[in-house]
Amino acid sequence: MSDERRSGPHQVLLALYALFTLAAGARSLVQLTTRYDDAPVAYWLSLAAAVTYALGWYAIRQASAGRTGFASVMLWVELAGVAGVGTLSLVVRDWFPDASVWSDYGIGYGFVPAVLPVAGLLWLRHRKLAALANN
Repeated sequence: MSDERRSGPHQVLLALYALFTLAAGARSLVQLTTRYDDAPVAYWLSLAAAVTYALGWYAIRQASAGRTGFASVMLWVELAGVAGVGTLSLVVRDWFPDASVWSDYGIGYGFVPAVLPVAGLLWLRHRKLAALANN
């Protein structure tokens, strides 16, 4: 295993993606099973965020082994999701009587949902540049 695969940024990204998979997944499942009628759009979007984080975790693991294509796609999809849901939650408030993970660009989670895909894309770019430099 290369030093890059064990890098601090890589480990932090994996830990955050695992944490957000669990947090978003648990939140959405509890909300969907106990309060579905309160805000179904927000709760389903939180579940979609959890799935996105799980796929992001997998994609970042694969990228650390040199397979970066899926990670690039997933990180852009995640960023589009945060931007889209964040904007919708501000424009169409009626759809969000309760917050989703990505509502208001992740304000309920300290904006980490908005920063996480950007950090992942920066790490991926660094990884690709390092691979080019080594060839």
